[in-house]
Amino acid sequence: MTTIAFVGLGAMGLPMADNLLKRQHQVRGFDFKPEALAAHGANGGTVTTSAREAANGADALVLMVVNGAQAKSALFDAGALEALNPGAVIMLMATCSAADAMAIGAAIHKAGRKFVDCPVSGGVVGARAGLLTIMAAGPDADFAAAEPILQVFGDKVFRIGDQWGQGSTVKTINQLLCGVHIVAAAEAFALAEKAGVDTALMLKILGNSAAGSWMLNNRGPRMLEAEPEITSAVDIFVKDLSLVLDAGRAEKVALPLSAAAHQMFLATSGAGHGAADDSQVIRAYRALNGTKLQG
Repeated sequence: MTTIAFVGLGAMGLPMADNLLKRQHQVRGFDFKPEALAAHGANGGTVTTSAREAANGADALVLMVVNGAQAKSALFDAGALEALNPGAVIMLMATCSAADAMAIGAAIHKAGRKFVDCPVSGGVVGARAGLLTIMAAGPDADFAAAEPILQVFGDKVFRIGDQWGQGSTVKTINQLLCGVHIVAAAEAFALAEKAGVDTALMLKILGNSAAGSWMLNNRGPRMLEAEPEITSAVDIFVKDLSLVLDAGRAEKVALPLSAAAHQMFLATSGAGHGAADDSQVIRAYRALNGTKLQG
């Protein structure tokens, strides 16, 4: 049994921690939300009051936080890094910039711990089922230490390379497509709504045609709900597509579709819907077109 600290018990983090518990690991969880900690405790996990307490004497630390800033805060400001066992492995599973991943990795190695840059994709459904896609990068010894834990989270663990930042780069490209696909689906439904087409029927047709995509079939039904369950917020894609555009600027690559998608998420957030499910980017289209949710 491995003692694992888990920081970030959100919509995806909580079921990921639960999967570790089902494999008989001791999981010390921390999150700023009391309800998340209560749920972790109800699942059989150990509830802690800080990232440092979660990491104290642990063999591994999973950071399933929002961004690089939160990861740095947990590791360095809260003291989780120094509280870990010597030689412990840290897995950064957040979507963050390659630069952040490289800087965090260097600081962790300097402190004598191992580090893998390993963001994930697959959403809440994949997190619950242990079927996430994991994009991992780090030195051989670091990856070897992390791999048994990563395999609990996902059935598709890809080793991108041995340089930190490579996993984050691949995840950034993944988020480019995810964000554009969500906005493209919203735009299609916006046209259907304006034309008076039954959107539920439209979803059934598109989802079973050449126009179908994973994002259409996953987010489409929620676009047709007034207040769907929140699995990933609008503001997450404001952040992720910002990372995409930053990467494009760094590489001098034109990303016009990403920029347009980013503007739609920004408009949705600016209208007060930043905490809504990301499928609700369709609200920006409804505001532009003067339409409403059918039914």
